[in-house]
Amino acid sequence: MNLALTVLEITAPVFALAAIGYVWVRLGYDYPTEFVTRLAMTLGVPALIFVALMQTDIALDALSRIAVAAACAYLVVTAGAFGIARLAGLDLRTYLAPLGMGNTGNIGLPLAVFAYGDTGLGFAVVVFAVSVIYAFTFGVWMVAGASSLRPMLREPMIWATVLGALFLWQGWETPTVVTNTLSLLGQLAIPLMLITLGTAVARLTPANIRVATAVALAKAALCIAVGWGIATAFALPPTAFGILVLQIAAPAAVTSYLIAVKYKADAQAVAGLVVMSTLLSVIILPLILALVL
Repeated sequence: MNLALTVLEITAPVFALAAIGYVWVRLGYDYPTEFVTRLAMTLGVPALIFVALMQTDIALDALSRIAVAAACAYLVVTAGAFGIARLAGLDLRTYLAPLGMGNTGNIGLPLAVFAYGDTGLGFAVVVFAVSVIYAFTFGVWMVAGASSLRPMLREPMIWATVLGALFLWQGWETPTVVTNTLSLLGQLAIPLMLITLGTAVARLTPANIRVATAVALAKAALCIAVGWGIATAFALPPTAFGILVLQIAAPAAVTSYLIAVKYKADAQAVAGLVVMSTLLSVIILPLILALVL
């Protein structure tokens, strides 16, 4: 009973904020998604990442270890996604990226904070950074057939991760007034990302729900198995173990839908996967938390 209550206390705020965004759009209220997303991803999330890394008590080698584990997990998930798509006769350009790319930002970071506090956030931002690099390189290449490092190098989140790791490595601290300002900016990130996720799901128009549900279940099974297996293989400590499994098992990212639209893949099929994967995560993620806590 205590475990069930703990899981509810962790997951309920995450999905409640997403539900607020969903209902907001369904009621017909305006929500400037592009502006809010840019605000969160340009200011809020980079500030959150930088402060989390600068102030973490986690050793740099432990963070490096989970970064390598995350990179290995994404490689294995991509190989597994390729196999699933081939066996099911799915279009690779459409399905490979969303099967491999999880919503480690909108859902993964908040869960890490509520489940494991600042220590969990320190591990989670590293996995998130790896997923961003994956999305802007291999993720784009899978859909477009070509990729460029330029978009990734323009992302403030990448530079926030590099600077945060540098400050951690050198033991540096920003002046208190700067740290407090960045901390306030970082507090924007989580509620904005969750509400925006809800609005994005509300605006998507999924196609072929039956296929989308089957693919979403296959993605969940693959990602949980890979996350658990890699975390075990790397002998990660309990907090890092839980974070890696949760992040790898995050539902399909809205980013994969935007990439499908931009490069003219089957965006409606990807929308279906994003919606069903997100809805299933309401059940799947609490079950994972119950196992890893």
